[in-house]
Amino acid sequence: MKVQLTCIALAGCICGAASAQSNVSIYGIADAGIVRETGGAAGSVSRVSSGVGSGSRLGLKGSEDLGDGMSAFFQLENGYNIDTGSAGQGGLLFGRQALVGLAGKFGAISLGRQYSPLYTTLRDIVDPFEIGLAGNVTNIIPGNTRVDNMVEYKTPRYAGFAADLAYGAGETAGNSARNRTLGAALNYTDGPFTVTLTNHIKENADASDSSRYSMLAAKYKVSAFSVDVAHGITHGLAGARSADDVLGGSWTCGVHTVLASYIRHDDLSSANKDARQWAVAYLYALSKRTDLYLSYGHITNRNGASYTVGNGTDTGTGNTGTDLGIRHRF
Repeated sequence: MKVQLTCIALAGCICGAASAQSNVSIYGIADAGIVRETGGAAGSVSRVSSGVGSGSRLGLKGSEDLGDGMSAFFQLENGYNIDTGSAGQGGLLFGRQALVGLAGKFGAISLGRQYSPLYTTLRDIVDPFEIGLAGNVTNIIPGNTRVDNMVEYKTPRYAGFAADLAYGAGETAGNSARNRTLGAALNYTDGPFTVTLTNHIKENADASDSSRYSMLAAKYKVSAFSVDVAHGITHGLAGARSADDVLGGSWTCGVHTVLASYIRHDDLSSANKDARQWAVAYLYALSKRTDLYLSYGHITNRNGASYTVGNGTDTGTGNTGTDLGIRHRF
């Protein structure tokens, strides 16, 4: 842990010198809240938690103009737990993101530990809670958040269309398909309307089977209102299949924002382990960078399903969660 903090401090010290040659900035989020969870097997629990609305983080990012419309860029993002001061993502130094790449008229290509196209679609289009608070869609829908050893290519936008292609190397000797990840998204934007088709494939350890999640999602945003709808299909290991439907939205009036969503999960196997989640939240903006939040989420599990209400960092312990906290962006 001391080594990790020393590295972060050194990175901050060199940031000023590096900015003379390129555009480098330090950014982050400090988020802490009081979480109340009920309905768990071990009983109810109340705790102070980090990253309830958005995962607490400290990051470095920058770019350098290489001329002729081309630039080099990088991003290093550390996750931490503000309630205990410990490192997040299992103690990884830059567990949230670590990437470097080139951008130009051809689009952008990057290499490293990165967000999958599916996760980006869920965060930016499907989930009004933006993968945080008690309404987090990944309480039920597989987020497949980050992929190690990933090469990602994003095309320029043409006639409203843009594509995102990703390949995560399994790095297993003798068979490159083992533990391999494939991701793709095709996006179309026309004014306030956005629609995305995305697909995520993960091979198992011996490449004998794979899980696949496909989703069609749309967002309509005008003025202070937005509406999100999505339909997803899971083809899991050993023939498991399920379907998800999401309906969500947000409304902003001055410093007040209200979020709401409903998710229906249908298990298409004989076990029929269905689930339903509904959630609401209220955000109060103290400034452009600081807000207070209050959220509530509830999951109804059927036929032995065991989904839990989590938030931006934790998976949760029960089928009901209430969050009250503060989030500051810098």
